[in-house]
Amino acid sequence: MSDADFIPLRITYRTHGRDTSLRIRTWAKAKGYSVSDRGRVAPEIIDAFFAAHPEVYEQARTFEMVHATARTPGASPEDYEWQGKDDSRLGDIYTIVFVRRLDEREVLHRLGAADEDIRLIGDGDYSYPEGPQVITVRRIGDWTVAIEDCGWRGAQGEVLDALSRDGGEVVVVQRHDYAQHLVAYAVDGRLITNINPGFPIDRQGSDPDRLNRHLRELGIDPAADDSIDNPIPAALALATRVTGVMITPQHLRRPALGAAIPGACL
Repeated sequence: MSDADFIPLRITYRTHGRDTSLRIRTWAKAKGYSVSDRGRVAPEIIDAFFAAHPEVYEQARTFEMVHATARTPGASPEDYEWQGKDDSRLGDIYTIVFVRRLDEREVLHRLGAADEDIRLIGDGDYSYPEGPQVITVRRIGDWTVAIEDCGWRGAQGEVLDALSRDGGEVVVVQRHDYAQHLVAYAVDGRLITNINPGFPIDRQGSDPDRLNRHLRELGIDPAADDSIDNPIPAALALATRVTGVMITPQHLRRPALGAAIPGACL
């Protein structure tokens, strides 16, 4: 699929400022809509507010974002809509590391766990700012998948090198609530590409365009200066297309083998 074979799905948003956001929430509650005091307001509620207040609508500025969606058979961002839900077990900060060729314990070791840190991780285990950091691992097909709770060890350059050396292969998806999200791909101790899934033209590495085919298959033009409005589902779908591994809520169930690594959450 070439860049000319599709037209990205573009969605228009309106910026309305903090005061208008408060007006929308107040109006929505008065009209009986279910709306929280924080977070994103549902688009249908915003549309209803603007329909009732056309003068505010005219004052708002517009901008476009691209909504990633599958254009060819295979993993789609829609497959990962569950990850943003409160009961998904994935918080605001997490890193998912897909590692080929290494077993579960070796992946934990290369992520920084000592033998005494490795044990079954249960529902009561959480990462805290002062530590320990909790990581769980599972074998799925030919890949070992590590899920870091409130951590980003697997996204660090030296760890990517360690996990992928000696002919290995690693894909990392990092979600961060106040820093940049990330997709990284490393092979045989070398960073091939890292991609900002919210702004995919932002790519670095020894071969930054290596995954462009998969981006196109997800409706993303890698040569365009576009922002993506569903970056984490798109990033996870991209990882699945590279590895063939689809993460589901069942893979987050505990108890599971893992590690509680002492020290600050990294």
